[in-house]
Amino acid sequence: MPDRDTLHEHLLRHREINLTVTGRKSGRAISNPVWFVLYGERLYLLPVQGSDTQWYRNVLSNPLIRIETRGAQGEFQAAPITDVPQVTSVIEKFREKYGARDVKKYYSKFDVAVLAQPR
Repeated sequence: MPDRDTLHEHLLRHREINLTVTGRKSGRAISNPVWFVLYGERLYLLPVQGSDTQWYRNVLSNPLIRIETRGAQGEFQAAPITDVPQVTSVIEKFREKYGARDVKKYYSKFDVAVLAQPR
């Protein structure tokens, strides 16, 4: 498995990751492509449908997630962010990276975000 530096390098160069969570009912691994923002050493995720997003609801039951991009992968601990000013800050970072128009186009609810911390 590639080391953490390799994953970090991939995160700096790419716009999408594959997020794998554990299903809260099925217990199975479920993968989805998602956008992310790497801000310093912090990796932020923004659920497309906010707190209604299935992968977010799974993370609340089991915060251990796996992130993969172009063969580099790592395990992370997901920490929900519900504080309005902090969520707003993450939304702004997503708008800076992907553009306000695309964030508005693809995201429908802005009530939560996630901080993914390396394990």
